[in-house]
Amino acid sequence: MFTTASETPIILTVVLVALGILSWGFIRARKFGKLGILAWLQSVVLISPWLLFFGLFATGIYLNLAGVLLLIVASTAIYVFLGNRLRAAGQDAILRAKATEKLAGNSTTPEPNAADDGSVKAVEILNKPEVMPIPDEDLTTIRGIFGIDTFFATESIPYQDGVIFKGNLRGEPEAVYNRLNTTLQERMGVSETAPEKPRYRLFLVENVDGRPVVIVLPSRNDPRPSTVGQKIFALVLFLATIATSLETAGILQGFDFFTTPGRFPEALPIALGILAVLAAHEIGHRVLAQRYQVRLSPPFFLPTLQIGAFGAITRIESLLPNRTALFDIAIAGPVAGGVVSLLMLFAGLILSHPGSMYQVPSQFFQGSILVGALSKVVLGSAVNQALVDVHPLTIIGWLGLVITALNLMPAGQLDGGRVVQAIYGRKTAGRTTFATVIVLAIASLANPLALYWAVVILFLQRDLERPSLNELTEPNDARAALGLLALFLMIATLLPLTPALAGRLGIGG
Repeated sequence: MFTTASETPIILTVVLVALGILSWGFIRARKFGKLGILAWLQSVVLISPWLLFFGLFATGIYLNLAGVLLLIVASTAIYVFLGNRLRAAGQDAILRAKATEKLAGNSTTPEPNAADDGSVKAVEILNKPEVMPIPDEDLTTIRGIFGIDTFFATESIPYQDGVIFKGNLRGEPEAVYNRLNTTLQERMGVSETAPEKPRYRLFLVENVDGRPVVIVLPSRNDPRPSTVGQKIFALVLFLATIATSLETAGILQGFDFFTTPGRFPEALPIALGILAVLAAHEIGHRVLAQRYQVRLSPPFFLPTLQIGAFGAITRIESLLPNRTALFDIAIAGPVAGGVVSLLMLFAGLILSHPGSMYQVPSQFFQGSILVGALSKVVLGSAVNQALVDVHPLTIIGWLGLVITALNLMPAGQLDGGRVVQAIYGRKTAGRTTFATVIVLAIASLANPLALYWAVVILFLQRDLERPSLNELTEPNDARAALGLLALFLMIATLLPLTPALAGRLGIGG
């Protein structure tokens, strides 16, 4: 965890950051009218219980476990209610848009250059700098898929092994993409070398100037599956993670597992708990990836003696259909691992009592705002002692939350970076990656762990995920709200309580 000697009230900082995020969300949502405001309210409802909890906690008012659960249940009920209202308002908007479009269609004439069958050929290349990489026969067929009611192509430019079509989008991105892609596959057929794949892939993305463009590339440019060597390397890292998890369990109990392997039974429960969190995380990713028929690489675990593992690097080895798929696959791992970790933490705190198996220093609860606050709620005055008796599940849950939070940092191809890219787009994701690296570089002055993560991001994870086939359609607002909640809980998990604030709140001897 990242520690600091600052006396700043960290909890209040978290609250102010959350309020800033919500304010930015309101400004962004306001331009979408009623639909945007309803979606923003969903974000508020999801984060409000935690804001209230941490805000009261900072002032010395502690809710009991029943109060925390009541807040969560109430916010869930309101969230569902707002979701129903949002869907109803969305249906009304769609009906009005269709009626307007129909009326407009009855009173307008076809655009110039429109063919009798409703299709239009792309305008010939304006400034052709080189020969198109796609054969002329294929290029002519591809140009024929465009029309005045989908994408009005005005210019084609060579790009890698394919071609970029500039023009004007004439409809909702999702509907336009589906029509263009279906027509392309019907006319071009499958690849001769790989019958399970189409010959060409169609991408609907934003150009550097923010305008929609269509890119068509041969399917031979699709991502490649992991090699045998990479799979062997992943297995070696997994075995190393088992070893470091056992060593972490031994260190937490005051012995070195590598020099005393005979104490294996003592280290096994905590090690299994760490591995269970890692397994839940990876299963979450793969269940959603299978739903979207997306192939993932083997997990490349990052073993460490500090907390067993820092999670895993998992590459996406298929083209993603849209940003919703990216969000769902990215968030599924942290949700699964985070839920398992929270359940373990709650169970461990509830089962803790004087004489429990493990004794931990009170600084254990000062290392995280979230863990410290929940521990104070459940254990009460017990956390005032220099040493606190806890159930093993408490330690496992705490480690699991840290592992989950580290992977939710909004940078590159980390889960958090993918979530930001899916919700806000590539430009914002690039900025958050840069900001995260800067913050980690500053934090490394106090803790080497931050420097480690900065190096991991810079050399392994700094690049954004490749664009999806339909990059223009954003995830719905319910997913945006879930993403904001996940990022907020990540901050609350990684930021520590300062000694002064912990003492004022009664955490520590």
